[in-house]
Amino acid sequence: MLSAHLYDHYRKEVQPALKSKLEEFHLLGYETITEDELWFYLTKKKWKKPADSGRLFILVQDILNVKIAEYMNFATIEAYRADDFFSVLSEEEKKELLK
Repeated sequence: MLSAHLYDHYRKEVQPALKSKLEEFHLLGYETITEDELWFYLTKKKWKKPADSGRLFILVQDILNVKIAEYMNFATIEAYRADDFFSVLSEEEKKELLK
C-alpha cells in the first residue's frame, strides 16, 4: 500500500487548482489525464521532498505551473517502470492475443 504523502490533507483545498490544470490539459488534447494521475505526479515528482511548512499558496502555484511536457515525461517513465504487461497474462491469453 502506498504511504500517505505529507500534502495529502491539502488535496480537498487545492482541488480547484487541480481542476483548472486538468481543464488546461484537456484543451491541449490530453483528455485522458485524471485528477488522481495528476496528484500522483505532484506527490511523487514535484513534491518528492516536501517542506515541513506546506503553505497552501505554494502548493497551488506548483499545481498551476505544471507543464504538460513535464507530466508526460514522468508518465512515460512510470509506464516503463510498471510491471511487464505480458507477465500477468496466462499462456492461453498470450496465445489469443498473438493470433
